[in-house]
Amino acid sequence: MKTLRWLVLFIAIVAGFGQIQVNRAQTSLPIIYVLTADGPVTPAMREYLRRGIQIAERRNALALIFQLNTPGGSVDTTNTIIQDIRESRVPVVVYIQPRGAMAGSAGTLITLAGHIAAMAPETTIGAASPVGAEGQELGQTMEAKVKNMLKATVRSLAERRGEDAVKLAEQTIESAIAVSANEALQAGLIDFIAADLVDLIRQMDGFTVQMAEGNRTLQTTGAMTERISPSLIEQILSILTNPNIVFLLLTIGVQAIIIELYSPGGWVAGFIGVVCVALALYGLGVLPVNWFGIIFIVIAFILFILELNTPTFGGLTAAGVASLIIGALVLFNSPGVPTFQRISIPLVVVTSSVLGILFVGILLFSLKAQRAPVQMGIESIIGKQGEVKSEINPVGSVQVGGELWTAELEPGQNPIPAGSRVQITGKHGIRLYVKNIEEST
Repeated sequence: MKTLRWLVLFIAIVAGFGQIQVNRAQTSLPIIYVLTADGPVTPAMREYLRRGIQIAERRNALALIFQLNTPGGSVDTTNTIIQDIRESRVPVVVYIQPRGAMAGSAGTLITLAGHIAAMAPETTIGAASPVGAEGQELGQTMEAKVKNMLKATVRSLAERRGEDAVKLAEQTIESAIAVSANEALQAGLIDFIAADLVDLIRQMDGFTVQMAEGNRTLQTTGAMTERISPSLIEQILSILTNPNIVFLLLTIGVQAIIIELYSPGGWVAGFIGVVCVALALYGLGVLPVNWFGIIFIVIAFILFILELNTPTFGGLTAAGVASLIIGALVLFNSPGVPTFQRISIPLVVVTSSVLGILFVGILLFSLKAQRAPVQMGIESIIGKQGEVKSEINPVGSVQVGGELWTAELEPGQNPIPAGSRVQITGKHGIRLYVKNIEEST
């Protein structure tokens, strides 16, 4: 029995030592980190990529693959992403993926910035002509300036790929040309067409990339891959660049603030309102919006407030709903705004209508409350009867509904002895005016 225990202990030690060796072998293998970005180019995407590069550099990774599918986005944000990629000490591979994906507009520049550029079959790249910050067409002079700046950028990024690549890159900006993966590969605009991640890593083996410190040849055989997911903050920031979410946050926030102003004392509605408005303002600062629409939205809420103070039985509310719809469409759906950054018209109509119905409901409730008899406080006992507890001459006390009140005679009334029944006719501060019921009858 003792021998059996020693044998089991020996096997456990050997197994543990073997597992340690396996772990050491695994950690010694080269590692490639993988990021996936799907959506407009926003500050959230920039922070996600920046964090991925920092992790890859800190852990001495072999490469970082940035899987990209984007219709485009802010030029300023794109420029900072390009800087982060070009300054990376780890090779960054921009891979347009999955099938059907695109690197439109700003995505074209990000792809060219990669130390390696690759596309999946049936993907596209290009259509990089610039538009204004609010989605509008640029004036002739400003358009020429921005295009020349962007063409200079793509020339610097594509010159290592040859003249055909430079020419095609410039055409994506000058003429908004978009090309397929095969066309991009033929022009030298990209390095590989890869069916999937495994195929891409296989093709990267032995490929030489140009880094800031010099050329580096990748040895990807046997490399491990590890995905880096967006953090919670990055996911939230990404959600806040959705115009539908921004509109909902804006309407909910303003409504909550109005509720707080009309019923002060509780902090919940005010806190929710401030947070929602703050988050909405962040989204508005990122999205290409027409700020003129804010005027209509402000007018809409002013009309709602006026309806609560000077009821028109729905007239101001209807005008407010119409103003809110117009404001939202002007804010997010002005001509020139990319389709992917436009707000849903049914969402605007439904949300505005529900908000209008809510204000009408609040109005009807408040009117009903105004017409209802007072149920609490000193006003609620006027007209009721009570019993005199101490003689009222001219001041005494009276019990009404289980409460003891200081009472005073109405002018012209005789002293009322204790035990008499009286009627409450008025008040002065916290003192009641009473009259003798028996004398009245």
